[in-house]
Amino acid sequence: MKSNVIAAVGLLVALLAALALPAYAGNIVDEWASVKVPAAPELKPVTIDPKTTALLMLDFMNQNCGKRPRCLDTIPAMKKLLVEARAHKVPVVYSIIANSTTADIITDVAPQADEPSVLSGPDKFRNKDLEKILKDKSITTVIAVGTASNGAVLYTASGAAFRGMNVIIPIDGMSAVDPYAEYSTVFTFMNAPQVSAKTTLTRSDMIKF
Repeated sequence: MKSNVIAAVGLLVALLAALALPAYAGNIVDEWASVKVPAAPELKPVTIDPKTTALLMLDFMNQNCGKRPRCLDTIPAMKKLLVEARAHKVPVVYSIIANSTTADIITDVAPQADEPSVLSGPDKFRNKDLEKILKDKSITTVIAVGTASNGAVLYTASGAAFRGMNVIIPIDGMSAVDPYAEYSTVFTFMNAPQVSAKTTLTRSDMIKF
């Protein structure tokens, strides 16, 4: 009799505990509307070493950036960042997209004659020239800006992190077709294994050379 009572009490406790747990829908799509928005990241000031840092200007093309208002909005700040980087002898590397040349880069942030460029898909490290360019200049930190945030910026910056480099992301220098893509990119930089530990989120006017 006593064992039956104990068993019944145990069953009741287990049932109450189960009822107290939050409902789990089983997949993210079912939970989509109820997911809690995470806190915004803390943007941090950064002081870089011009001798070991490169500025990656990713896909600022007339064909894509020129047709995206959110990308065009980044150009004034990126022009200023580019001027500062050049003034402090920071190496600048550009990327271009298929069926384009450096002549197609937005004029305000166009490369100088001695600044190299690479042609690749979203991950610019798939073109081995980028890795060689950075290694030859003893680069250990990259500042990655451009479009799309969820394409060239995310994959190239992640590639740099996977190769042991530190990554600086000025959030006012990355853009996508819509703000949610930028949101998801920032969230990934904040939380992705191995990438987040190597990434500093900042703003272009918080970077000191």
